[in-house]
Amino acid sequence: MAEPVEEPSNRPSDPWGRIKNLKSKRNGSNTWQVVAGSAVLGLVVATGAVLAAGPWDNGQRKAERQLAAAEHPTGGVHHGRRLPSAPEPAPSAPAVLGALDTVTRSAPQDPASLRTALAPLIAAPELGTRVAASVVDTATGKQLYGRGAATPMTPASTVKIATAVAALSALGPDHRIATTVRLSEDGRTLTLVGGGDPTLDPAALRSLATTAAKALGGDGEDPVRLAYDTSRYTGPVRHPIGKNPNIAPVTALMVDEGRLDDTDRGPAERSKDPAGDAARAFAAELTAAGVTVEGEPRAARPAAGARTVATHRSAPLSALVERTLTNSDNDIAEALARQTAIAKGESADFAGARRAVTTELKKLQVPTGGARLADGSGLDRKGRVTPALLTALLARAADPERPGLRPVLTGLPVAGFTGTLSTRYRDTTGTPGLIRAKTGTLTGVNSLAGTVVDPQGRLLAFAFLASGSTAPADAEAALDTLAAALTGAGGTTG
Repeated sequence: MAEPVEEPSNRPSDPWGRIKNLKSKRNGSNTWQVVAGSAVLGLVVATGAVLAAGPWDNGQRKAERQLAAAEHPTGGVHHGRRLPSAPEPAPSAPAVLGALDTVTRSAPQDPASLRTALAPLIAAPELGTRVAASVVDTATGKQLYGRGAATPMTPASTVKIATAVAALSALGPDHRIATTVRLSEDGRTLTLVGGGDPTLDPAALRSLATTAAKALGGDGEDPVRLAYDTSRYTGPVRHPIGKNPNIAPVTALMVDEGRLDDTDRGPAERSKDPAGDAARAFAAELTAAGVTVEGEPRAARPAAGARTVATHRSAPLSALVERTLTNSDNDIAEALARQTAIAKGESADFAGARRAVTTELKKLQVPTGGARLADGSGLDRKGRVTPALLTALLARAADPERPGLRPVLTGLPVAGFTGTLSTRYRDTTGTPGLIRAKTGTLTGVNSLAGTVVDPQGRLLAFAFLASGSTAPADAEAALDTLAAALTGAGGTTG
């Protein structure tokens, strides 16, 4: 069976404030553990980077500001709590490093010293039989360290960086995915039209039903038929790895990523028919709104002449990208790839998404040689990228001239306290707040790619791709040690 292994994720309450009105909501508590003894300079640099990150005010951003601003971190802050307002798009957000202009003018790190520091670490047997790496100074684009940097490797979930960059480049951070309800000319048929938003939730269905009911008018005695349209996406709905708790069938219409429990991230039992389930849930909401629904929902496109009577729009793409990267969300990643395909005029299937994402990356003039973007999530182990491609993409996201790509950086998990890095780096002196990275895990594959603030205060992009490992936990610890070495931290990872 194809890969069931993916990054484990703690499940605190959702940083993006998703509302689950038809399910019980798990409100976990995530207590930060930051090792005392971090250099004051490190905290100042972290504070500057966080405060300059842009106007996103979701729970994660707020938590990072609280942590970085505290001279003596106290912990116990719930970074996942829901805020009163939804995150705002940030197409013109200032560069993440805007507050670090003074320190980034310092001399670049010496490549020779970097090679000396990394050489014994990258040879660690825990990393497996093959390791490739790239470290780049984002301010200059210069590669400071490379080992097989142009070697195509299985990226696992680090490919989500490529997916996110392509989507933001093609669609912009303001883009929202629309789910609509259309009413036939004779007023007898409502069609729920999926736009490809995997984050559609019960509250959104209720709002759509209420609005549609008002558009129908009358006393609700005249029955209506209900149809649902998934034609926005084409091709097979099953991911190439087959049925798997890490991803739902890829369809243009689903509620809560097709999850059948109260989770909002990580593996879960999934619906076999997410679109049909969404339509049946919508029928129930219509009934609650006073509409008589005749028969069972059926799959069909809206009739000619049908008009839109209700619309729900997703959170902006900037927020979806952050959520994808922080939680390693496979469902949203595949949706981002399909949305890119649609924007580029390609077929909205796995093949079309691969072509569209590759084309968009080439427009950014990054090294795509040897890359094969088999999917948007990285679950397909046939995918290949090079470390040089990942570091080039991260450098593009750090470019002050490309503010629309900034969510790629702000969405990366932060060492020691958010997303898939929340349980890592807890025993590493000086690194929390200085390392942000996307994790990647498949059977025998471990990867880590992100950004780090070096001892000179410069932002480096790094990518470490390893394969052939037999002990995932040991491989992750070895990767964490590599990234920590870039900060000049002398601690050890656990």
